[in-house]
Amino acid sequence: MPCLLSTAYLAPIQYYAKLASFDEIRIEVCENYPKQTYRNRCHIASANGVQALTVPVEKPDTPKCFTRDIRISEHGYWRHVHWQALVSAYRTSPFFEYLEDDFRPFYEQKYDFLVDFNDALQAMICSLLEISPDIRHTTVYEPVVANDFRTVIDPRHPQPDLHFSPTPYYQIFRDKHGFLPNLSIVDLLFNMGKEGVEYIR
Repeated sequence: MPCLLSTAYLAPIQYYAKLASFDEIRIEVCENYPKQTYRNRCHIASANGVQALTVPVEKPDTPKCFTRDIRISEHGYWRHVHWQALVSAYRTSPFFEYLEDDFRPFYEQKYDFLVDFNDALQAMICSLLEISPDIRHTTVYEPVVANDFRTVIDPRHPQPDLHFSPTPYYQIFRDKHGFLPNLSIVDLLFNMGKEGVEYIR
């Protein structure tokens, strides 16, 4: 039975735990695009604590717009800002120097649509983690389905998930901020490398 997820930008560890647990994944692209979610934002650990990075999107002319039609805005040199934030936060982490060449191109190449950008990043990260779920986009919107995590994994109002209980792992700022759970998958990768796949499983 497939698992249903939203599209997500550098999704949290909880999200990748689903990618590693389910053989079939459906990414919701036919919903009316909701704001302030992991669809276009992620959370990383910086020297000052949790830092949110948000991909700017263009507002459609209509009140509602399908997620698949959301375009990325070029406002505010966001690609440069995000890359510098990642470098600043993780350059001293154990695995950043080994992985930075995998991530850097995504902040040098322009993507028109948010879903395409998220899909490309996700495919690269799955390759690094050596997981290969069967991932497909939805073709219609279904309000009620089994294994629905579209609203469970939410930065504002996370819902209970009995199958995900984050345990501490090494984080470079842990002495300063304590363990910060369920950050972006990049936090796990840059701190733990490919051992991260054992963590998400």
